[in-house]
Amino acid sequence: MPEQWIDKSYENAVYDPADPDPWYALYLDQSVPIDEGAKQALLRGNESWSRRLLLPMTRWFIFLLLAFALLIRVPLGNRLSSRKWLHKTIYWGLKIFASPDANTLILRHFNIGTEILNFIKDNIPGIEVNTIPLKPKSLEDLLDNVFVQHDLNIYNFISELNAGLRAEGREITKVEAVNFDAITDGPFEFESFPKKWLNFSDVETAIEYYTPLYSLLLSRHDFVRASNSLQLDETVAIYVAKILGSDYHLNLVNNHHPMIPLPALKAGTRLMMHGYDAEALHGYLRFLKRQQNHG
Repeated sequence: MPEQWIDKSYENAVYDPADPDPWYALYLDQSVPIDEGAKQALLRGNESWSRRLLLPMTRWFIFLLLAFALLIRVPLGNRLSSRKWLHKTIYWGLKIFASPDANTLILRHFNIGTEILNFIKDNIPGIEVNTIPLKPKSLEDLLDNVFVQHDLNIYNFISELNAGLRAEGREITKVEAVNFDAITDGPFEFESFPKKWLNFSDVETAIEYYTPLYSLLLSRHDFVRASNSLQLDETVAIYVAKILGSDYHLNLVNNHHPMIPLPALKAGTRLMMHGYDAEALHGYLRFLKRQQNHG
Protein backbone atom coordinates (compact mmCIF):
# COMPACT_ATOMS: atom_id res chain seq x y z
CA MET A 1 0.00 0.00 0.00
CA PRO A 2 1.44 3.44 -0.92
CA GLU A 3 2.63 5.21 2.20
CA GLN A 4 1.18 8.57 1.15
CA TRP A 5 -2.34 7.25 1.78
CA ILE A 6 -1.40 6.71 5.43
CA ASP A 7 1.06 9.47 6.24
CA LYS A 8 -0.19 12.51 4.32
CA SER A 9 -0.34 15.57 6.55
CA TYR A 10 -2.70 18.35 5.52
CA GLU A 11 -0.67 20.79 7.59
CA ASN A 12 2.02 20.65 4.91
CA ALA A 13 -0.33 20.74 1.91
CA VAL A 14 0.06 23.50 -0.69
CA TYR A 15 -3.01 25.43 -1.82
CA ASP A 16 -3.42 25.67 -5.61
CA PRO A 17 -6.25 28.06 -6.65
CA ALA A 18 -6.23 26.55 -10.16
CA ASP A 19 -6.80 23.05 -8.77
CA PRO A 20 -7.98 23.27 -5.13
CA ASP A 21 -7.90 20.03 -3.14
CA PRO A 22 -11.44 19.46 -1.77
CA TRP A 23 -10.13 17.62 1.31
CA TYR A 24 -7.57 20.33 2.05
CA ALA A 25 -10.37 22.90 1.93
CA LEU A 26 -12.32 20.89 4.51
CA TYR A 27 -9.20 20.57 6.64
CA LEU A 28 -8.88 24.36 6.71
CA ASP A 29 -12.59 24.84 7.44
CA GLN A 30 -13.39 25.30 11.13
CA SER A 31 -17.20 25.43 11.01
CA VAL A 32 -17.46 22.06 12.78
CA PRO A 33 -15.30 21.75 15.95
CA ILE A 34 -13.88 18.29 15.26
CA ASP A 35 -10.55 17.27 16.78
CA GLU A 36 -7.70 18.04 14.36
CA GLY A 37 -6.24 14.53 14.52
CA ALA A 38 -9.62 12.89 13.93
CA LYS A 39 -10.35 15.28 11.06
CA GLN A 40 -7.09 14.45 9.30
CA ALA A 41 -7.64 10.73 9.81
CA LEU A 42 -11.12 10.98 8.28
CA LEU A 43 -9.97 13.09 5.33
CA ARG A 44 -7.06 10.75 4.60
CA GLY A 45 -9.57 7.91 4.54
CA ASN A 46 -11.67 9.82 2.01
CA GLU A 47 -8.61 10.04 -0.26
CA SER A 48 -7.63 6.39 0.12
CA TRP A 49 -8.05 3.97 -2.77
CA SER A 50 -10.27 1.72 -0.63
CA ARG A 51 -12.80 4.56 -0.23
CA ARG A 52 -12.47 5.89 -3.79
CA LEU A 53 -12.42 2.58 -5.66
CA LEU A 54 -12.97 -0.54 -3.56
CA LEU A 55 -16.08 0.61 -1.69
CA PRO A 56 -18.03 2.04 -4.68
CA MET A 57 -17.22 -1.02 -6.81
CA THR A 58 -18.29 -3.53 -4.14
CA ARG A 59 -21.32 -1.83 -2.57
CA TRP A 60 -23.58 -4.21 -4.50
CA PHE A 61 -21.76 -7.16 -2.93
CA ILE A 62 -22.13 -5.68 0.58
CA PHE A 63 -25.83 -5.08 -0.10
CA LEU A 64 -26.30 -8.73 -1.11
CA LEU A 65 -24.42 -9.93 1.98
CA LEU A 66 -26.59 -7.83 4.27
CA ALA A 67 -29.80 -8.87 2.51
CA PHE A 68 -28.73 -12.53 2.82
CA ALA A 69 -27.89 -12.11 6.51
CA LEU A 70 -31.28 -10.51 7.19
CA LEU A 71 -33.14 -13.22 5.25
CA ILE A 72 -31.31 -16.17 6.80
CA ARG A 73 -32.23 -14.93 10.26
CA VAL A 74 -35.92 -15.59 9.53
CA PRO A 75 -35.64 -19.41 9.59
CA LEU A 76 -32.60 -19.65 11.86
CA GLY A 77 -33.55 -17.07 14.47
CA ASN A 78 -30.73 -16.52 16.96
CA ARG A 79 -28.99 -19.86 16.38
CA LEU A 80 -25.97 -18.23 14.72
CA SER A 81 -25.67 -15.37 17.20
CA SER A 82 -22.43 -15.11 19.15
CA ARG A 83 -21.14 -11.88 20.68
CA LYS A 84 -17.81 -13.60 21.30
CA TRP A 85 -17.22 -14.51 17.65
CA LEU A 86 -18.49 -11.15 16.45
CA HIS A 87 -15.84 -9.36 18.50
CA LYS A 88 -13.14 -11.85 17.51
CA THR A 89 -13.80 -11.39 13.79
CA ILE A 90 -13.93 -7.60 14.18
CA TYR A 91 -10.65 -7.66 16.09
CA TRP A 92 -8.85 -9.78 13.50
CA GLY A 93 -10.35 -7.82 10.62
CA LEU A 94 -9.23 -4.48 12.05
CA LYS A 95 -5.80 -5.84 12.93
CA ILE A 96 -5.17 -7.30 9.47
CA PHE A 97 -6.97 -4.93 7.08
CA ALA A 98 -7.78 -1.58 8.75
CA SER A 99 -5.45 1.39 8.40
CA PRO A 100 -4.04 3.10 11.50
CA ASP A 101 -6.38 6.04 10.78
CA ALA A 102 -9.41 3.75 10.71
CA ASN A 103 -8.43 2.05 13.96
CA THR A 104 -7.77 5.41 15.60
CA LEU A 105 -11.25 6.69 14.69
CA ILE A 106 -12.94 3.51 15.93
CA LEU A 107 -11.19 3.51 19.31
CA ARG A 108 -11.76 7.26 19.66
CA HIS A 109 -15.48 6.69 19.22
CA PHE A 110 -15.83 4.49 22.31
CA ASN A 111 -13.77 6.86 24.45
CA ILE A 112 -15.77 9.85 23.24
CA GLY A 113 -19.11 8.09 23.83
CA THR A 114 -18.15 7.31 27.42
CA GLU A 115 -17.09 10.90 28.05
CA ILE A 116 -20.29 12.41 26.62
CA LEU A 117 -22.50 10.19 28.80
CA ASN A 118 -20.36 10.99 31.85
CA PHE A 119 -20.64 14.70 31.06
CA ILE A 120 -24.45 14.48 31.08
CA LYS A 121 -24.41 12.42 34.29
CA ASP A 122 -22.09 14.91 36.01
CA ASN A 123 -24.46 17.78 35.25
CA ILE A 124 -27.70 16.17 36.44
CA PRO A 125 -27.18 15.77 40.21
CA GLY A 126 -29.16 13.35 42.31
CA ILE A 127 -29.91 10.80 39.59
CA GLU A 128 -28.22 7.39 39.77
CA VAL A 129 -27.16 6.08 36.36
CA ASN A 130 -24.95 3.00 35.96
CA THR A 131 -23.03 2.30 32.75
CA ILE A 132 -19.79 0.47 32.02
CA PRO A 133 -17.02 2.91 30.98
CA LEU A 134 -15.50 2.00 27.63
CA LYS A 135 -11.97 3.36 27.27
CA PRO A 136 -10.18 0.96 24.89
CA LYS A 137 -6.53 1.79 24.30
CA SER A 138 -5.68 -1.10 21.98
CA LEU A 139 -7.39 -3.39 19.48
CA GLU A 140 -7.19 -6.22 22.01
CA ASP A 141 -9.42 -4.21 24.35
CA LEU A 142 -12.25 -4.48 21.80
CA LEU A 143 -12.50 -8.22 22.48
CA ASP A 144 -14.23 -7.50 25.79
CA ASN A 145 -17.72 -7.15 24.26
CA VAL A 146 -17.04 -3.45 23.58
CA PHE A 147 -19.25 -3.03 20.49
CA VAL A 148 -22.35 -4.56 22.09
CA GLN A 149 -21.69 -2.86 25.44
CA HIS A 150 -21.54 0.49 23.63
CA ASP A 151 -25.19 0.02 22.59
CA LEU A 152 -26.21 -1.35 25.99
CA ASN A 153 -24.69 1.70 27.67
CA ILE A 154 -26.73 4.23 25.73
CA TYR A 155 -30.04 2.40 26.23
CA ASN A 156 -29.38 1.77 29.92
CA PHE A 157 -28.32 5.38 30.34
CA ILE A 158 -31.50 6.74 28.76
CA SER A 159 -33.70 4.30 30.67
CA GLU A 160 -32.18 4.89 34.12
CA LEU A 161 -31.80 8.65 33.67
CA ASN A 162 -35.39 9.20 32.64
CA ALA A 163 -36.79 6.73 35.17
CA GLY A 164 -35.04 8.74 37.88
CA LEU A 165 -36.27 12.06 36.50
CA ARG A 166 -39.85 10.78 36.21
CA ALA A 167 -39.80 9.42 39.77
CA GLU A 168 -38.81 12.85 41.10
CA GLY A 169 -40.98 14.85 38.71
CA ARG A 170 -37.89 16.60 37.35
CA GLU A 171 -36.65 17.83 33.99
CA ILE A 172 -33.13 18.36 32.73
CA THR A 173 -32.40 22.05 33.28
CA LYS A 174 -29.70 24.55 32.44
CA VAL A 175 -26.59 24.38 34.62
CA GLU A 176 -24.96 27.68 35.51
CA ALA A 177 -21.53 26.23 36.40
CA VAL A 178 -21.16 23.40 33.89
CA ASN A 179 -18.88 20.51 34.92
CA PHE A 180 -16.54 19.58 32.04
CA ASP A 181 -14.35 17.17 34.04
CA ALA A 182 -15.45 14.21 31.92
CA ILE A 183 -14.24 15.78 28.65
CA THR A 184 -10.63 15.12 27.63
CA ASP A 185 -8.89 18.19 26.25
CA GLY A 186 -6.15 16.60 24.21
CA PRO A 187 -5.38 13.44 22.25
CA PHE A 188 -6.28 9.98 23.48
CA GLU A 189 -3.26 7.76 24.07
CA PHE A 190 -3.56 4.52 22.08
CA GLU A 191 -1.14 1.68 21.58
CA SER A 192 0.44 1.66 18.11
CA PHE A 193 -1.67 0.06 15.38
CA PRO A 194 -0.51 -2.37 12.66
CA LYS A 195 0.88 -0.59 9.59
CA LYS A 196 1.61 -3.35 7.09
CA TRP A 197 0.85 -3.56 3.39
CA LEU A 198 -2.53 -5.21 4.05
CA ASN A 199 -3.65 -2.41 6.41
CA PHE A 200 -5.32 -0.47 3.61
CA SER A 201 -8.99 -0.11 4.60
CA ASP A 202 -10.43 3.27 5.52
CA VAL A 203 -12.98 3.44 8.33
CA GLU A 204 -16.08 3.67 6.10
CA THR A 205 -15.13 0.61 4.03
CA ALA A 206 -14.44 -1.36 7.22
CA ILE A 207 -17.80 -0.36 8.71
CA GLU A 208 -19.72 -1.23 5.55
CA TYR A 209 -18.14 -4.68 5.34
CA TYR A 210 -18.81 -5.43 9.00
CA THR A 211 -22.49 -4.46 8.90
CA PRO A 212 -23.61 -7.82 7.39
CA LEU A 213 -21.57 -9.62 10.05
CA TYR A 214 -23.35 -7.61 12.73
CA SER A 215 -26.70 -8.75 11.36
CA LEU A 216 -25.59 -12.39 11.19
CA LEU A 217 -23.81 -12.83 14.53
CA LEU A 218 -25.95 -10.65 16.80
CA SER A 219 -29.26 -11.73 18.28
CA ARG A 220 -32.32 -9.99 16.87
CA HIS A 221 -32.59 -7.74 19.96
CA ASP A 222 -28.88 -6.87 19.81
CA PHE A 223 -29.04 -5.97 16.13
CA VAL A 224 -32.23 -3.90 16.51
CA ARG A 225 -30.58 -2.02 19.38
CA ALA A 226 -27.41 -1.49 17.35
CA SER A 227 -29.28 -0.23 14.30
CA ASN A 228 -31.78 1.99 16.11
CA SER A 229 -29.24 3.41 18.56
CA LEU A 230 -27.76 5.47 15.72
CA GLN A 231 -30.80 7.75 15.77
CA LEU A 232 -30.27 8.46 19.48
CA ASP A 233 -27.65 11.04 18.49
CA GLU A 234 -30.51 13.53 18.50
CA THR A 235 -31.69 12.43 21.96
CA VAL A 236 -28.25 12.78 23.54
CA ALA A 237 -27.74 16.16 21.86
CA ILE A 238 -31.05 17.40 23.30
CA TYR A 239 -29.92 16.42 26.82
CA VAL A 240 -26.71 18.40 26.30
CA ALA A 241 -28.67 21.36 24.90
CA LYS A 242 -30.82 21.50 28.04
CA ILE A 243 -27.73 21.43 30.27
CA LEU A 244 -25.99 24.16 28.30
CA GLY A 245 -29.11 26.23 27.71
CA SER A 246 -28.12 26.42 24.03
CA ASP A 247 -29.31 24.57 20.95
CA TYR A 248 -26.34 25.58 18.77
CA HIS A 249 -24.84 22.10 18.53
CA LEU A 250 -28.17 20.55 17.51
CA ASN A 251 -27.39 21.89 14.03
CA LEU A 252 -24.49 19.41 13.92
CA VAL A 253 -26.70 16.33 14.42
CA ASN A 254 -27.35 14.17 11.35
CA ASN A 255 -29.17 11.14 12.85
CA HIS A 256 -32.69 12.07 13.91
CA HIS A 257 -36.16 10.75 14.83
CA PRO A 258 -35.41 7.70 17.03
CA MET A 259 -39.08 6.69 17.21
CA ILE A 260 -39.18 6.22 13.44
CA PRO A 261 -36.68 3.42 12.71
CA LEU A 262 -34.83 3.50 9.41
CA PRO A 263 -34.02 0.45 7.22
CA ALA A 264 -31.08 -1.67 8.39
CA LEU A 265 -29.79 -1.68 4.79
CA LYS A 266 -28.55 1.88 5.34
CA ALA A 267 -26.89 1.16 8.67
CA GLY A 268 -23.34 1.50 7.32
CA THR A 269 -23.80 5.09 6.17
CA ARG A 270 -25.67 6.00 9.34
CA LEU A 271 -22.81 4.54 11.40
CA MET A 272 -20.44 6.95 9.68
CA MET A 273 -22.79 9.84 10.47
CA HIS A 274 -23.03 8.58 14.08
CA GLY A 275 -19.26 8.79 14.43
CA TYR A 276 -19.26 12.26 12.90
CA ASP A 277 -22.06 13.42 15.24
CA ALA A 278 -20.16 12.14 18.28
CA GLU A 279 -16.90 13.81 17.19
CA ALA A 280 -18.69 17.12 16.55
CA LEU A 281 -20.46 17.09 19.92
CA HIS A 282 -17.31 16.11 21.81
CA GLY A 283 -15.35 18.78 19.97
CA TYR A 284 -17.93 21.41 20.88
CA LEU A 285 -17.85 20.41 24.57
CA ARG A 286 -14.04 20.56 24.49
CA PHE A 287 -14.27 24.07 22.97
CA LEU A 288 -16.61 25.17 25.79
CA LYS A 289 -14.28 23.62 28.37
CA ARG A 290 -11.39 25.66 27.01
CA GLN A 291 -13.53 28.81 27.11
CA GLN A 292 -14.45 28.12 30.73
CA ASN A 293 -10.80 27.51 31.67
CA HIS A 294 -9.81 30.84 30.13
CA GLY A 295 -12.58 32.73 31.91
